[in-house]
Amino acid sequence: MTPTQKDGPRSNQDIRVPHVQLINDEGQHQGVVSIQEALAMAAEAGLDLVEIVPNAEPPVCKIIDLGKLKYQTQKKAAETRKKQKVIEIKEIKVRPNVDVHDYGVKLKAIHRFIDHGDKVKITLRFRGREMAHQDLGLKLLQRVKEDTSEIAKIELEPKLEGRQMMMVIAPK
Repeated sequence: MTPTQKDGPRSNQDIRVPHVQLINDEGQHQGVVSIQEALAMAAEAGLDLVEIVPNAEPPVCKIIDLGKLKYQTQKKAAETRKKQKVIEIKEIKVRPNVDVHDYGVKLKAIHRFIDHGDKVKITLRFRGREMAHQDLGLKLLQRVKEDTSEIAKIELEPKLEGRQMMMVIAPK
């Protein structure tokens, strides 16, 4: 039967080495001491002996409050999660014979999405006989490309997939 694995660094009685490099509660290096001596110093300070660098020879241990250490690592993890931005792909659907005002509305939406840091997938759907005039669709996507060139870069050039042509742009 295998022993249960605790999460986090080993501490106090879980450290199973004869000697450790010790850093006291004030952050001063104490050198290599026996594990019993290190545990006694930690108990005297009313704190825990925590293994900081387990792979070192001998392992580096620090006298610190284990609860405080766990709390700090938890806070750091939460902070890094909070700083991450999830990039979404927003989709704008247009038709090849889009009106001037409608094009303006779609372009404004594209600008808004790009300003928020999202990628935009522009999908141009052809219906019926419009498939015979794919050049109109390509011209429209080129126009979008030119109109957004200052704030966005083309991530996926216009390409035809079945009855629709698509292009993906991303913030610069």
